[in-house]
Amino acid sequence: MAARRRAIEPVQARAQATREQLIAAAADLLGEIGIERLSTNLICARAGVTPPAFYRYFKDKYAILEELGERLMEAQNQAILPLLDRDDLDVTEDDLRALILASIEITDAFPGGAWVLRALRAVPALQHVRIESHRRMSALIAKAVAQRNGRVSAQAALQARLLIDMGYAAIELAFDEPGLKRGALAKTSAQALATLVEALRAQS
Repeated sequence: MAARRRAIEPVQARAQATREQLIAAAADLLGEIGIERLSTNLICARAGVTPPAFYRYFKDKYAILEELGERLMEAQNQAILPLLDRDDLDVTEDDLRALILASIEITDAFPGGAWVLRALRAVPALQHVRIESHRRMSALIAKAVAQRNGRVSAQAALQARLLIDMGYAAIELAFDEPGLKRGALAKTSAQALATLVEALRAQS
């Protein structure tokens, strides 16, 4: 597991507010100028914070991107959790289509969301955020299977991981290829994901 880059979160309200200002500034700038041009100096200028203050909260710009990545992953994951409470993994193709569209909308609404998504795949120092999130969610899916049959086979664990990674790939594709019709993308992706869900249900 990669070492976390962020400093310890402050406990005082004023310090927390400063930290949030820096995160918000970085997110805004990401949407305007992208990852490569983003710098700590630009973040500080946008947030109205001095560089020494920045380094009290974050090691570098990648530490802020890590924070943004974790928040985006968590927002997307929250959309998945209600489906895991369904009896016998009763998740339909329509449910999966709606989930993909909802996840795309969550990313759209997230400040700098498209760039955060790209950073989690393209920047080596940030890839662990995406991978750890996928591991956690696939483990929850596998656990849902285990609650029904008392065990998780290696095959079920692999199917759960593919379910998460394939769904996430569909979300990424919506931003990599903005000309694609999202409804068609979600429908086609849901058809493929439904096959994996049925395979998991067969083991439950």
